[in-house]
Amino acid sequence: MDALCGSGELGSKFWDSNLSVYTDNPDLTPCFQNSLLAWIPCIYLWAALPCYLLYLRRQHRGYIVLTRLSRLKTVLGVLLWCVSWADLFYSFHGLTQDQAPAPIFFITPLVMGITMVLATLLIQYERLRGVQSSGVLIVFWFLCVICAIIPFRSKILSAMAQGQVSDPFRFTTFYIYFALVLLALILSCFREKPPLFSPANADPNPCPEAGAGFLSRLSFWWFTEMAILGYRRPLKEEDLWTLNEEDRSQQVIQRLLEAWRKQQRNKAAAAFEKKDSSEGEVLLGGRSRPKEPSFLWALSVTFGPSILISACYKLIQDLLAFVNPQLLSILIRFISTPEAPSWWGFLVAALMFTCSVIQTLALHQHFQCIFVTALQLRTGIIGVIYRKALVITNSVKQESTVGEIVNLMAVDAQRFMDLAPFLNLVWSAPLQIILAIYFLWQNLGPSILAGVALMVLLIPLNGAVAMKMRAFQVEQMKLKDSRIKLMSEILGGIKVLKLYAWEPSFLKQVEGIRQSELRLLCKSACLHAIITFTWTCTPFLVTLVTLGVYVSVDERNVLDAEKAFVSLSLFNILKMPLTMLSQLISGLVQTSVSLKRIQHFLSQEELDPQCVERKAISPGYAITIHSGTFTWAQDLPPTLHSLDIQVPKGALVAVVGPVGCGKSSLISALLGDMEKLEGKVHVKGSVAYVPQQAWIQNATLQENVLFGQALDPKLYQKTLEACALLADLEVLPGGDQTEIGEKGINLSGGQRQRISLARAVYSGADIFFLDDPLSAVDSHVAKHIFDHVIGPEGVLAGKTRVLVTHGISFLPQTDLVIVMADGQVAEAGPYEALLQRNSTFAEFLHNYVPDEDDGLPKEDSKTVLDDVEDEEVLLIEDTLSDHTDLTDYEPVSYEVQKQLMRQLSTMSSDGEGHGRPMSRRRLGPAEKAARATEAKKSGVLVQEEKAETGNVKLSVFWDYAKAVGLWTVLAVCLLFGAQSAAAIGANVWLSAWTNEPVVDGRQNNTSLRLGVYAALGMLQGVLVMLSALTLAVGSVQAGRLLHHALLHNKMRSPQSFFDTTPSGRILNRFSKDIYVIDEILAPAILTLLNTFFNSASILVVIMTSTPLFIVVVVPLAAIYVLVQRYYVATSRQLKRLESVSRSPIYSHFSETVTGASVIRAYGRGQDFEAITDVRVDSNQQSCYAYIVSNRWLGIRVEFIGSCVVFFAALFAVTGRSSLNPGLVGLSVSYALQLTMALNWMVRMMSDLESNIVAVERVKEYTKTETEAPWVIEGSCPPEGWPQHGEVEFRNYSVRYRPGLELVLKDLSLRVHGGEKVGIVGRTGAGKSSMTLCLFRILEAAEGEIYIDGLNVAQIGLHDLRSRLTIIPQDPILFSGTLRMNLDPFSNYSEEDMWQALELSNLRTFVSSQPAGLDFQCSEGGENLSVGQRQLVCLARALLRKSRILILDEATAAIDLETDDLIQATIRTQFETCTVLTIAHRLNTIMDYTRLFLPRMFYEYMEEDFHPYDKACMKAQMPKLFCLSLVLRKGLCYAL
Repeated sequence: MDALCGSGELGSKFWDSNLSVYTDNPDLTPCFQNSLLAWIPCIYLWAALPCYLLYLRRQHRGYIVLTRLSRLKTVLGVLLWCVSWADLFYSFHGLTQDQAPAPIFFITPLVMGITMVLATLLIQYERLRGVQSSGVLIVFWFLCVICAIIPFRSKILSAMAQGQVSDPFRFTTFYIYFALVLLALILSCFREKPPLFSPANADPNPCPEAGAGFLSRLSFWWFTEMAILGYRRPLKEEDLWTLNEEDRSQQVIQRLLEAWRKQQRNKAAAAFEKKDSSEGEVLLGGRSRPKEPSFLWALSVTFGPSILISACYKLIQDLLAFVNPQLLSILIRFISTPEAPSWWGFLVAALMFTCSVIQTLALHQHFQCIFVTALQLRTGIIGVIYRKALVITNSVKQESTVGEIVNLMAVDAQRFMDLAPFLNLVWSAPLQIILAIYFLWQNLGPSILAGVALMVLLIPLNGAVAMKMRAFQVEQMKLKDSRIKLMSEILGGIKVLKLYAWEPSFLKQVEGIRQSELRLLCKSACLHAIITFTWTCTPFLVTLVTLGVYVSVDERNVLDAEKAFVSLSLFNILKMPLTMLSQLISGLVQTSVSLKRIQHFLSQEELDPQCVERKAISPGYAITIHSGTFTWAQDLPPTLHSLDIQVPKGALVAVVGPVGCGKSSLISALLGDMEKLEGKVHVKGSVAYVPQQAWIQNATLQENVLFGQALDPKLYQKTLEACALLADLEVLPGGDQTEIGEKGINLSGGQRQRISLARAVYSGADIFFLDDPLSAVDSHVAKHIFDHVIGPEGVLAGKTRVLVTHGISFLPQTDLVIVMADGQVAEAGPYEALLQRNSTFAEFLHNYVPDEDDGLPKEDSKTVLDDVEDEEVLLIEDTLSDHTDLTDYEPVSYEVQKQLMRQLSTMSSDGEGHGRPMSRRRLGPAEKAARATEAKKSGVLVQEEKAETGNVKLSVFWDYAKAVGLWTVLAVCLLFGAQSAAAIGANVWLSAWTNEPVVDGRQNNTSLRLGVYAALGMLQGVLVMLSALTLAVGSVQAGRLLHHALLHNKMRSPQSFFDTTPSGRILNRFSKDIYVIDEILAPAILTLLNTFFNSASILVVIMTSTPLFIVVVVPLAAIYVLVQRYYVATSRQLKRLESVSRSPIYSHFSETVTGASVIRAYGRGQDFEAITDVRVDSNQQSCYAYIVSNRWLGIRVEFIGSCVVFFAALFAVTGRSSLNPGLVGLSVSYALQLTMALNWMVRMMSDLESNIVAVERVKEYTKTETEAPWVIEGSCPPEGWPQHGEVEFRNYSVRYRPGLELVLKDLSLRVHGGEKVGIVGRTGAGKSSMTLCLFRILEAAEGEIYIDGLNVAQIGLHDLRSRLTIIPQDPILFSGTLRMNLDPFSNYSEEDMWQALELSNLRTFVSSQPAGLDFQCSEGGENLSVGQRQLVCLARALLRKSRILILDEATAAIDLETDDLIQATIRTQFETCTVLTIAHRLNTIMDYTRLFLPRMFYEYMEEDFHPYDKACMKAQMPKLFCLSLVLRKGLCYAL
C-alpha cells in the first residue's frame, strides 16, 4: 500500500500510529485517506451487487415513472462520475507536466468513477423494477459521507497549518464531491411514487410497509401512525391493514400443501417400491419399517428460506454483542491510565453507542422476519388441518372429535408459532457460548475450563427435567383434549342435560378431568421452578467457579476491574443463550408433541374421491351399484353388503325399511362418505343432499338457502313457496334476513328441515338424495312438500330423487321402492309389484295401507277440486294435509270431503266478521322493500363478540390477584425484592474486591471475598426458585378457581344464553383462555417482575456510581414513558381484537366438520376453504400489527438503552479523575444489561395486559345471568311427588327472551292425572314451547303452572326436572358407554337397564355388540342411526318412569312398525301416567283421552274422544279439519 502512495506529496507511509493514535489531535495519513478510506463504499457496493441484482430480478411491482426526484438522483450520479473522472484526467495532465503523481491518484478516481456509474445505473434499474426506496444505495451514500468526513477535516486543518491550499484543484473537487454525496444521501432518504400497475392499488387499506422507505422500514417508523391512532382511541377492526400478499392464507397454505403432498407422494412411491422388493427382503430376513411422510420436512421446505434470512440478521447481532465487552475492556484501561488522551474515552463511548444501535437494528429485523414466518406457520397449519378435516373418513371422525381437532388448531398450531422465535437458537446459542468461552479464555486463561465443565455437567440435569416435562406435556394435552371434547358435547347437548337434570353428572366428569390436569400443572410448575433456579444459578455458578479457580490456582492471579467486569459482561452474554437454550429445549419438547399429533391427524385415512365414479354410467341410468359392499370403518363389519341397485334417470325412488337397516348408510355410500370394500358405484350428474338431521349454518335464512350461489329472485321465491317457508318468513323477525343461530337453534325441527330442503331445491342439481326429510315436519307440511317438491307434480319432477321415508302414503306415487333389511336390498320394484308379492313387506303394506274401497276416487276428488277457485284449492289441500297421516291409516271419505267443503265456504264468508281475513296477506313491493331494510337489524340473533376497549380495568388484576391469593402475591414481590438486593450486593462486593490493593503481587482476603460473593449468589438463586415456586402454586390455584367459576356458571346459564351464543365462543373460553391462565400468565408475571427489579437495580447502581447520570435519567425516562404509553394502548387493543377474531375461526370450523358431508355433496369444499382463509387472515391482521408494534417499541426502547450506555461511559470518561476502575466497570457493565431489560419490561407489561384479557373474558362469562337454583333448601317437593300427575296452566304467558313477543298468551288448561293428551298444531305454533315451560327452560312472563297443586316456580329446577320425563324431538347421545347414556348417576341396576332396552326394542342390537351395555357411543351417537338414538331416549324414559311423560314428536324418525311398538310400550308401561304428546302422526294420539286444539273458538279448545273409538274419530273428522285450517292460518293466540 505504501508503494501505491509513492514518495511524493502523500509520503510513503500508509499508517502512522504517532499521527493517528498517540496524540491529542489525531488524524489519518493522506495515503490512508486516499486509498482504503475512499475504497470502503466502493467495496461495499460491488460486494452487495450480485445478491441485490438477484433480489431485483425476483421483485417486480411494475415500473415507476421518471419523476423529478429520480431525475435529480440520476443527475447527481452523473455529476459524481464527472468529478471522479476530472480527478483522473487531472492526474493524467500531471504526467504531461512531468509531475509523476502517485499511482493512488489514478486508481482511486478510476474506482470511484466506475462505482458512481454503477450507482447511477442502479437508480434507473430500481425504478424500472418498482423499488420506491433503495436500502443498498442509502447505505452506500451514507458510507461515502462518513468516509469523506475525515478528509474534510484533515484538508481544512492542513490548509490552516500551512496557511495555503497545497493542491487547489483536488481541494475543490473533493468539496464538490462531498456536497454531492451529502445531497445524494439526503435525496435517497425520500421514497419514490408507487409503481404503475401495482396490485396494491386495489386494496382498500393496504399495509404501509410495502410502500415505506428504507429508513422507515429499518426503524419501523411506518407503524407510528397506528401507534398514535391506538393511543387517541381504541383501535377497531377496520383500522387494521390487510396482510401483505405473501402472508395471506391462500399463498401460504398452497405452498405448504404442495410440500406435504410431495411428502405423501414420496411415501406412496416408497411403499410401491417396497411392495415390489418385498419378496427379496423377506428372503434377506426381514422388512424395514415403512417411512412416514414428514410434516416437519414439509414445514422446513416451505418456511426454511425465511428462517435462513432471519438467521443472517441474527448472526450480525450475535457478533456485535461481543464488541461491547472488548470496548469496556478498553474503557477500564483508559480509566486506569491517567496519561491516555481524552479522545480515546470519547471514541470508546461513541463506538459503544454505535455498536448498540446497529445491534438493535439487526436484532429487530431478525425478529420481524422470524415472527412473520411464525404467523405464516400458524396460517399454514390451520389451513392444512381444516382441509384435512373436510375429507377424513368416518372412522377418523370417531377417533378425532371436533373438540380434539379444534385443539389442534387452537393450541398445537400456536405452539409452532411460539417456538419459531427460538429456532435460530439451535445454532446461535452454541455460537455465543463458544465465542464467550474464547474471549473468557483470553481474559482468564485455562481457569475458564472449570466453568465449562460445570456447564457440561448441568446439561444432563436440564435434559432429565426436559424429558420429564415432555411426559407431563403429553399427558396434559390428552387431558386437555378430553376436557374440550366433553365440553363441546355438553354445549351441543345442553338442552338435553337441562331437561334430564343431568348437569351434576357431567359437571363431575369435567371437574374430574380438570383435577387431573391441575395435578400435572403443579408437577410441571415445580419442574419449571427447578429450571428457573438452574437458569439463574448456572451463569453465576460458572462465574463463581471460574473466578474461584482463577484466584486459587496461583496467588499472583490478581482480580482487577478489567478482568472481573469484562468477564462479568461476557458471562451476562453467556447467560442469555444458556437461559434461552433451556427454553428452546422446553419449547422443542412441547412442539414435538404437537408435531406428532398434527402429523398423526394429517396422515389419517381420507375419503376416496374415486369411490364413486361420476363420469361413465350405463345409458339411461343416473345411479348404479354393482355388488357393492360398504363399511363405516375398516375394522368394523360391513354395514351394507351385496348391493345391486339401478336407478333410471329422472326416477323417484323410495328407500324404506326398519330402524337400523341401512337406509341412511345407503345414501352415505352413494355420496362417497362410506368406505367401499368391493363393487362399483356410478352416480352421473351434480348432487344435492338433504340429511336426516338438517345442517344449518350460523347465517341468514337466505344465505342458508342460496348456499353460495347467486340470487335469482324468481327461483328463490318459487323455492320458498314450494318448501312451505313463506308463512315462516312472516313469523321470523327479519324475514329471510333473520340470522339463524348455531345449529339452527332458533328454529323448530320442521323449519330447519325445510330450509335444508330449500337449499337442495335452489341448487338445481341433477340428483337429489333426501334422507327422510319429511319426518321432522308436520304431516300437512309433509304432504305439501311431497306434492310441491318431491312428488311427480313437484318442482323436482324429472330429476332423479332418492327418498328415504317412513311415510308409506307416498309410496304409490314413486317409480321404484327399495326395501332395506339388515344392510341388504330385501326387495326392489314398483309399488304395485311389491303389493302383489307374498313377502314380509307386502304383508306390512296390507296391514297399514287402507282398503281401496274406503279410499277417495281420484276422479271424484278432482271433480270437487276443479269446482273451487285456485286459492281455495290451495287452502283445501293445505288443510287436508294438516293431518295427512289420517289418510295414512283411516282414509277420508268423499262425503267427508264434501261436508268439509261446505264448512270451509261458510267459514270463508263469515271470516271477515271476526276481523281476520282467511287467506295469508301478501306484501306489496313497498312493504317488501321496507321489510328488507329492517330485516338485518331485527333478525340478528347472535350478537358479534365485542372487544373490550381502553385500559384493562384494575378490577381484572385484582380478580386475578385474589384468585392467586393476596398473601402469595405479597410473598412473590418480597422474594423478588430480596433477590435483586442480593444481586446488587454480590456485584458491589465484586467491585470492592477488584479495587483491593495489591501487596507483593497478590491480594489479601481472597478466601473471604470469594466466600461472601458465593453466599450472595447462591442466596439470589434460592430466592428466585422460591419466588417461582410460590407464583406457580398461586397460578395453579387461580386456574382452578377461575375454571371452576366459569364451568359452574355455564352449567347454570339459561337456555337462551346458549341459543344466542355460538358454542365456539364459549369453547374459546374453556380452551384458549384457560390455557393462557394456566400456562402463560405466570411466566409473563415472573419475567415482568424479574425485568422490573433488574432495571431498577441497574439504574440505582449507575446513579450511585456516577451521580451526574441523574440529569440524563429524567429526559430518558420521559421518552420511555411516552413510548410505553403509545405502545401499551395500541398493543393491548390489538391483542383484544386478535382474541375476538379468533372465535369465528373455531365456530366456523366446528360448523364445517359437522356439515362436512353436506359440503362435499354440494361440491362447496373450496368455497368453505376460502371462507376459513378469510377468517384466518382477519385474525392474522391483528397478530401482524401486534408483532410490528413490538418491533416499533423495541427499536425505541433499546435506543434509550443505548443512550444510557453512552452516557454511563461518557460520564465515566469526564469524571475519570474521581472514579476508580472497579466502579466504572460496575456502572458500564450494568448499563450494557439495561437495553434488553427495558425492552422486556415494556413487552412484559403489555403481554401481561394482553394476556390478562383472558381473565377478563373468563370473568365476563362467570357473571352472566343464571337460571333459578337447582335445589331450594326448605322448598323441596314431598317424597314421591307428583303422585297423580295433574298438570294445570293458569293464565300462562311466556316469551323466549325479554323484548320478544309472547309465544303463549293467557293459556289456561287442566290435565287430570293419568290422562293421555295430544297437542297438535302447525310448525311454530308453540307446541314445543309448552314442554319447555313445564321444565322451566322458559320462565313465565305471567301466570303459573301447577303440578299436583304445587306451583313449579317455587321449587328448585332439579327437583322439578328430575320428577318429569321427556323423550325429546332431537335424540342427543354423548360419547361414552351406552350405560352412561342411559344412567349417568348409576341409580339403576343392570337388570333395570336390560328391561328398559327390551321394552324399547333395543335389546337385540345391544346384545349383538361384544361390549353390551359398555358399547361405546361416538360423539353425538353418530355410530347409531337416528331411530336407534330415539329408542335410547325411550329407554331413558322407561328407566326414570315418572308420573308425567312428555313426548316431543319423539317418533318422527322411526318407521311405522317401530312406532307402533313404542306406542304399545307407552300404553302399557305408562298406563297410569299422565302423557302429553306433541302429535306428529295422528295414529299416535288416536287412543288419547283428549286433543288440545286452537283457541279460536272456545268450544273447540278440547275434544273428548274414547280410546280406540275410530267411528267417533270419523264422525268428528270435519270439525277436526276446520280446526286444522284455523290453526294453519294462524287464527289462534294460544294452545
